[in-house]
Amino acid sequence: MNKTVEVLPDQAALVARALELILSKLETAIEQQGRFTIALSGGSTPKPLYEAIANQKLPWDKIHIFWGDERYVAPDHPDSNELMTRRAWLDHVDIPAANIHPVPTLEASPELAAAKYEQQLKEFFNSSGVEFPALDVVLLGMGDDAHTASLFPHTEALKVRDRLVTVGNKDGNPRISFTYPFINAASSVIFLVAGANKRPALAQVFAPVADDFTYPSRLIQPQGELWWLLDAAAGLELQH
Repeated sequence: MNKTVEVLPDQAALVARALELILSKLETAIEQQGRFTIALSGGSTPKPLYEAIANQKLPWDKIHIFWGDERYVAPDHPDSNELMTRRAWLDHVDIPAANIHPVPTLEASPELAAAKYEQQLKEFFNSSGVEFPALDVVLLGMGDDAHTASLFPHTEALKVRDRLVTVGNKDGNPRISFTYPFINAASSVIFLVAGANKRPALAQVFAPVADDFTYPSRLIQPQGELWWLLDAAAGLELQH
């Protein structure tokens, strides 16, 4: 694993650096394999990044969009990560509908939704199931409890190692989430973390010893590159 930690002056600089990094990965992937695959995160931090990507002139027909986690709500629900991404980015560019791979949240149960998304991923990557397929980029955030995707502290989702997708749980509300081994199969994992409220969790995630099940972002140890992009408020104590 190749780990890089960068502390940027503010959120605007954080977004600019993330954009630069993603465009670089995109260019390389398309050059090498003719397509680029990215899994997106929800929340407020990546929204300006999505808006910035929407302003780029890119080969949209070669870009495939997935989501690392999603709430178990309809795609037009205000809490939907897919809806946020469509409004910020996808509705503004000429990307083929077939290149957008949302979580199928209209299934009868979260478990069915997770199983269906896993099947779609396996079919897309033509994966036999022996090895996890590798996305080019997985974009992640981190909560002030150190959760990432919908992998929350002390939940069953953290124990799932033989699946690509599982059901996460946030205060009794189900979420569909990539498993941490699937995230770790990615070529590049990029964390975007902003805000002073993240400092205590970051201290534990970066500590030499701490409990992975209490601080789930510690489980993200990809085989490829791991990027932590932090704004100054979040990364203050890591600058020294």
